[in-house]
Amino acid sequence: MKIAQFCALVLLLVVASALAFADGIHDPKVIVHGANGGGDVECGKHNCMDVGFNFSFKIPKSGSGALYFTNTSGKNWTSLALIETGVPAADVSCKEDLFLTCKVETLKNGSVEILMSGIKNQGGQWVAQGIPNGSSFAIVFACNSGCWPGGITVGGHGRSGMVPEPGTVALLVTGLGALVSRRKVWRNRFDG
Repeated sequence: MKIAQFCALVLLLVVASALAFADGIHDPKVIVHGANGGGDVECGKHNCMDVGFNFSFKIPKSGSGALYFTNTSGKNWTSLALIETGVPAADVSCKEDLFLTCKVETLKNGSVEILMSGIKNQGGQWVAQGIPNGSSFAIVFACNSGCWPGGITVGGHGRSGMVPEPGTVALLVTGLGALVSRRKVWRNRFDG
């Protein structure tokens, strides 16, 4: 039992050390938020681009700025994946208010995936709504020093339907494994 507590303490110290060295000011950020529905004031000012499930766009030449889109796929999106190759995954952070989670990871081909997913209706109120069909949204590339390489192409992939994230499946399998192993320990105690 003492070894497990010691390992947990060491893990906590390692995570705290890594967080202490994170630079939240200069990290390239992707911010996704709603633009108040299609055809309204924001789209009137910024010319929202109509997009289906799969689309692509270029990061502004300055390396920062907002791009405006309208979901015209005919389906509500429960997740949105952005695929880029200009900045390593370790340097990218994301913020959004349309989905519950945002995860950044390097794919096998070396590209970086920024995956926003999950919607939730809590007590009759939407906590995170995804991107409904016909709604507009903005993707903002931000950084204090304009650290996104301007002009690179980013692929966007909207998804419809509730598909569990790989992290959720991994947690489920780990929990089931813990229950099975604990069951064996309990059985051995009662048999002995």
